[in-house]
Amino acid sequence: MDALGAEASAPETIVPRGSRHKVILAGIVGNVLEWYDFAVYGFFAPVIAQQFFPDADPVASLIAAYGAFAAGFIARPFGGAIFGHIGDRYGRKMALTLSVLLMAIPTFLLGLLPNYADWGVASTVLLIALRMLQGLSVGGEYTTSTVFLVEQAPFGKRGFYGSWSNAGVVIGVLVGSGFGALIYGLLPDAAIQSWGWRVPFIVGLFVGIGGIFLRRHVVDAPVSEDVKRDASPVVVAFRDEFPAMLKVIGFALTDAVGFYLIFVYMTTFLIDQVKVPATDAFDINTGSMVILAALVPLAGILSDKIGRKPVMLVATGGIALLSWPLLWMMHHT
Repeated sequence: MDALGAEASAPETIVPRGSRHKVILAGIVGNVLEWYDFAVYGFFAPVIAQQFFPDADPVASLIAAYGAFAAGFIARPFGGAIFGHIGDRYGRKMALTLSVLLMAIPTFLLGLLPNYADWGVASTVLLIALRMLQGLSVGGEYTTSTVFLVEQAPFGKRGFYGSWSNAGVVIGVLVGSGFGALIYGLLPDAAIQSWGWRVPFIVGLFVGIGGIFLRRHVVDAPVSEDVKRDASPVVVAFRDEFPAMLKVIGFALTDAVGFYLIFVYMTTFLIDQVKVPATDAFDINTGSMVILAALVPLAGILSDKIGRKPVMLVATGGIALLSWPLLWMMHHT
C-alpha cells in the first residue's frame, strides 16, 4: 500500500461484523485516558506551576511547569519503541494493556503527590518522573492503538478505523477541557489551588480500569513467525524502513504542533495573557473540540474514498494559511 494512497489490498477483519464497534471502543479508550491526562496537565499548568515550581516571577514558574509537560514528550519516542517491540513480539493486546496501566497509575499518583511546600525539590523531581512515565505510555498507546485499529479494519475502511485513534485523542482532550471548565466553574480559586486541581488526575485511575476491562476480550491478530525469528523489531525498522520513518515523522510534526498550539496552549494564553475568564476560555476550547471530534472520522472516510495524500495536503495547507489570522485574533481579543 502506498503510504499516502488507498490500500491496494487488505485482509478481511478478524472480528465478526457485529463486534466491530467494540474493537473501535477498545482501540480508543487508552487514547482517551492518556490525552485526557495530558490535556488536564496543560489546562491546570498555571496552578501546577505554583504548587511545584514556586518562583517570584509567575512567567518563569509557568515555563518550568511546561518544561515538565515537555518531559513527557521527550519520553514518547522511547515509549513508541518499547511498546512497538512488545506489540510485535507479544501482540497488540499485551502492549495496549500495559500502556494503559502505565498511564493510569502515574496519573493517580500525580493527583496525590505532595507539593513543593511539603516535600521541597523532591516533589518537583517526582512530578517530572511521573510525567516521563506518562510520556512512555502515550508513545506506546497512540501508535499501537493506530496499528491495532488499522489491522482490524475491513477492506476499504482503513482510513475510517485508523482515524478513531486520533478521535480518541480529541475526545480525551475534550473530556479534559470539560473537566477543567467544571472545576473552574464550581470551585473558588482557593479551593482549586488547595485540592481542586488534583481531582481530574485521581479520576483518571477509574478511566484506566475501564480501559483494561474493555480490552480483556479483544481478539488480537496472531504474531508473525517471521517477526519471532527476526532481530529486535526496532532494529529491523531502523535498518529497513528508516526513510519511511522520517517521512511519517514529518507528517506528524504539523499535526502535533498545530494541535497543541490551538487546543492546549491557547487556553492558557487566553486566561493568562488576554485575561479571558477561565470558564469562557474552557467553553471556547470545549466547543472547538466537539467540532474536531466529529470531523476526524469524516476525514478518515474521505481518505478511504479519495486517498490519503489529497486529504493531508488540504489539511496542512489549511493550517499554514489559517494560523496567522488565529494568532492575530488571539492578540486582539
